[in-house]
Amino acid sequence: QVQLVESGGGLVQPGGSLTVSCRVTGMFIRIHDMDWHRQAPGKQREWIAGISTGGGANYQDSVKDRFTVSKDNGKNTVYLQMNNLKSEDTAVYYCNAVVEVVERAIKSYWGQGTQVTVSS
Repeated sequence: QVQLVESGGGLVQPGGSLTVSCRVTGMFIRIHDMDWHRQAPGKQREWIAGISTGGGANYQDSVKDRFTVSKDNGKNTVYLQMNNLKSEDTAVYYCNAVVEVVERAIKSYWGQGTQVTVSS
C-alpha cells in the first residue's frame, strides 16, 4: 500500500522560512511527477509547485522566487522550501505523487496534509 507521509509544517513569522517534506512509502516500481498543492481556509485547493522525473521544476507565479521544490530519489522524498513567507501563504499543504505501483499501472496519491501558519 503506497502512502505519502508529510512533515515539517508549523507556525512561522512573516518573512520567515519553513521546509515541508513528503516521503513516499510502500511497495512500488517508480515515482513519476510530484507536486505540492495548498488549501487556504474558505478556498479551493490549488497547485503551487511540481517537480518532474527528470528534476525539472515549475511554480505558480505567487510562489515563484520564494519557494523551491526539490527531491531526494534515494529517500523517495520531495521537499518544499518556503522563504519570505507571507500571511497569505497560510494553508494546509498537500503533496501529490504519481506512482507506478506495478508495471504500467500508474496511480495518483495524496499526502495527509500539513498546516503552515504565517503569523506574528
